[in-house]
This record gives sequence, structure tokens and C-alpha cells, in this order.
Amino acid sequence: MAYDLVIRGGTIVDGSGSPPRTGDVALDEGRIAAVGTVDGQARRTVDADGAIVTPGFVDVHCHYDGQATWESRMTPSSWHGVTTVIMGNCGVGFAPVRPGDRERLVELMEGVEDIPGTALHEGLTWEWESFPEYLAVLERHRWDVDVGAQVPHGALRLYVMGERGAARQDATDDDIEQMGRLAREAVEAGAFGFSTSRTRNHRTSRGEWTPTLTAAGDELAGIAAAMAASGRGVLQVVSDFAQFEEEMATVLSMAASSGRPLSISLAQNDHRPDDWRRILRAIADANGRGLQVTAQVASRPVGLLLGLQATIDPTRTSAIGRALAGRPLEERVARLRDPDVRAQVAAEMAAARAPFRWDKVFVLGDPPNYEPPPEDSLAAMAERAGVAPEVLALEHLVSGEGRGFLYVPFLNYAEGNLDAVACMLADEHSVLGLGDGGAHVGTICDASFQTTMLTHWVRDRDRGQRLELSQAVAKQTSMTAAMAGLGDRGVLRPGFKADLNVIDLDRLRLRAPTMAFDLPAGGKRLLQRAEGYLHTFVSGVETYCDGEHTGALPGRLVRGPQPAPA
Repeated sequence: MAYDLVIRGGTIVDGSGSPPRTGDVALDEGRIAAVGTVDGQARRTVDADGAIVTPGFVDVHCHYDGQATWESRMTPSSWHGVTTVIMGNCGVGFAPVRPGDRERLVELMEGVEDIPGTALHEGLTWEWESFPEYLAVLERHRWDVDVGAQVPHGALRLYVMGERGAARQDATDDDIEQMGRLAREAVEAGAFGFSTSRTRNHRTSRGEWTPTLTAAGDELAGIAAAMAASGRGVLQVVSDFAQFEEEMATVLSMAASSGRPLSISLAQNDHRPDDWRRILRAIADANGRGLQVTAQVASRPVGLLLGLQATIDPTRTSAIGRALAGRPLEERVARLRDPDVRAQVAAEMAAARAPFRWDKVFVLGDPPNYEPPPEDSLAAMAERAGVAPEVLALEHLVSGEGRGFLYVPFLNYAEGNLDAVACMLADEHSVLGLGDGGAHVGTICDASFQTTMLTHWVRDRDRGQRLELSQAVAKQTSMTAAMAGLGDRGVLRPGFKADLNVIDLDRLRLRAPTMAFDLPAGGKRLLQRAEGYLHTFVSGVETYCDGEHTGALPGRLVRGPQPAPA
């Protein structure tokens, strides 16, 4: 028989957690046709000797809700082996929406996810009101990945409650019934589920709390139960868990009332550095009681990038820096290279007392080091050099013609290492998530978490335990697919969807993030490439070869859960 494609002689890491093995993978008509020793002819053959062959990565925590309506390439995620993205996380999105609330949803997305409002205003066509109508618009598009969407609580609350919802007033029984009905309607039309936010880190661009912050337990449980009446849908929540017992009970009530799978965003907080342990214990207990609860965890610190082009520019704590803020980058760099100007800016920065500590700030190199030791902090480097840390900061900010970045790991780095992350990743109830592809475009660039799993955790880490290759792959393929209800992908087995990567693990590396200005209205966004992805396929069609887009757009809207092959 003749296959469309046979990938020969690679190290197959099939996504199930089974040990790697050498063999072939045959693809035909968008599906995996055979795995092992493959006989027969092929229209195309790929030599994978010396490379690993994995399923395409399933990223369950993205924010491409706007980008997917105006762009065909879901970069930077698709540069990192991702073949399926799930957006609509954290309770933010653009449907359902009444015409009068469009501005509010833009402000919410801009504030929570740091996506420029000007880009959203120019890029969004608003050809929809209901969530099914939003899905219908998405279905007309073609991408380099498959795309799925969740119905966001923030949009749902504004649609039903209007100003009362924005003001975080308690929902009435009628409000809850309407929100539940709309959530069920969305899921039956193809939404993957329902997401909500309960963290004080999430504000609109006006500084207002997210509308869902204080939603009562009966509102959350009521919406979840109504959605679950369709027999479909997953739940996603982010919370501060400040009042731990009460908040955990509220969050778990969603899973208990609905019987649907629930995922919880999990990271280590500097102020309560051991809370993640309590959350993991609560998740384990919930699973022991028959609930389906998973932690979404990051593969490195969640870190802010500081720079002259970034949203957070340390020089703006000085009068000179603020005066230069609107000037062209070349002019700003020239001024800041003047010794007298730099000395004055450094002095003003020191007097202003930056909102971050210099012992928690690091130079982001190329390739970046996402587990830097304390002796590499700006404070330690400045002490050794006998200068103020502000002087050293300015030196690095103007490097690379003003395109240098400083790195502030503000989550998952309380002890100055990634030991807590190692425990989170190894937990049986965790999957890789929180990369936020499409979001935080001027401050954070974490859509490369998938590459970090393979480089840092499998190959390079020298400050503690690592992950086995099969485990690192499973955490972002079969396990994320299963959590989202995607039974048709995430494993290299006959009958499964032909989404896969061929990767040169020995030379896989992350490049330093760069700032691009390619959003609508010239909006900026951080991008990060990788080297070592030899081939990426979606539905058997090659989308990337040696990191470059082939021009193919086989990605489609995925309408809700997909059954496993018979």
C-alpha cells in the first residue's frame, strides 16, 4: 500500500508515557496509519534518524481569541511544536457580546492579558453577538494549528447582567439561569467549556476588578451544572485562594455540581510560597472523592520582561526616561548612552525605588537561562562590579541597540530555583499549561513552555531533578488532550489524528525573545523562536520545516470534544 508519508527511523515518543523506541510512523489521509516497522511505499519519506518523533503538542491555555479572527498563524505557539490551541481561558474573551459592551470586553482583555486595545479595536470585526455566532466566524478561518474556544465568564456575566455584572453585584436566580442556558448553548455549539477568573491580578485597563472576581458559589455551580446538562464541557479557573478553605470549596463546587472535569491554574507565589502544596493536596483529595480535577502548571518561572520596548520600562521611573518615552528607539538609546544622562537617570531610578528588587532581576541572554542562580542577579553583579544596580540595568537595557531585556521571575521562583516547579510537573494530577500564547504581549513571553519542557527539564537542568523524556512529552500531549476532551489526538497510534513533530533534541534551543510590531494598528508583541524543530505536521500536512512556515494552513476550528478512534 502507498501511504501519504512515512517518517522513518526516528525515536518514537508516542505521548502515552511509554518508553521511547525506534521505529517508523506512516500517515495517510490526515490520520496515523501505522507505527513500528512500516512496509510499503510512500508518496514522501522523511528520514528521522537521530531525531525524536512526538505527537503535536496540545496547548490548553492560550488567548488567541482576537488573533484567531485576523491572523492565520498562531505564532509564537506554532513555532514550538504546538498543533492544537484552546483559547478563552481566565474568563476573558469576546462572546457573547452586546454592541454596547464591546468596549468593555476590549478593556477587560487589554487589562487582564496585556493585549493593546488599539490592536483589538482595529482587528476585531464584531460579526457576532452570541457565542455560536462567534464560532461560525472562526469556522471560516484557516490556521497553522487547530483552534478550540471556551465560553468566558466575564463576557457571559456582562451579556446577562450588564452594569450589575461589571459592578460585581450578586447574580439573581434568573441571572444564573440565563448564564447557564447560554453556557449550555455555547457548549452544544462547540465550545470546549467554561472559564472564570477569581484573582485580584486581573483588572481592566481602567483598573477595575474583573467582573467575575467575587461571583458567589451558587453562580459558579449553577452555570457549571447547566452546561453539564449537555453531557459535555470542561471547566477552567484561576484563583488567589487567599481564604483557602472557603475558596477551594467554592471552586470545587463547580466540579461537584456538574460532574465535569475542572482545571485549576497553579503557581508558586512569593508571598505564600507553600500554598501550591496545599492546592495539590486538595486536588488529590478531590480526585480521591471521584471528581476530575487537574492542575495546570508552568514549566519555568512566570517572568516579566523589562526593556525600552516593553510595557514595563525601568527608565520611566526617572523624569528623563519619561520625557524620552515617546521618542524613537534610536534617539532614546543615543541619549541613554551619554554618560551624564545615564548617571542622572540611574540616580533618579534609585531615588524612585523600583517596584521590584534587584536581587530578583536577571539579564536575559541568548539563549535565555530560565533558572538563573542568585549570584547572577543584577544586585549580585553590581556588588561585584562596585556599581549601583541601576547603572548595570541601564547598561543592559541599551545593549543590542536598545533591544536588551531584563528578566524578573515573579512566580515559581521564591527560593531562587525551580524545585517547586519540578514537584508540580511530576505530580500525577498536573499537566503543562499557563503559557498564555497570544497574551501579555508586552510583558511576558511564555508560549515557549513546550520547548522548555524538552530542553531544560529533559536535557539541560543541572540544579536538581529532571523529567524523563516520555513524561515530559505526555504532559503536553496525551494528558492535555484528555483534559480538554480531545480523544482523537495526543498519541502516536493508528487511527489518531496525524499531528506530530520531528525534533532534533540535541540541537533544540530557545532564542531570546524579540519585540515585533505586527499586530493590527502596529501593535507590539513579544515573540520567541526556537531551533531544532525539523518538521511539524497538522492533519498530515507539513506546516513548518526547520522552523519556517511552509505556507500550508490545515488548521480548523475544533467544535468541542472529539471521540477517540474506534
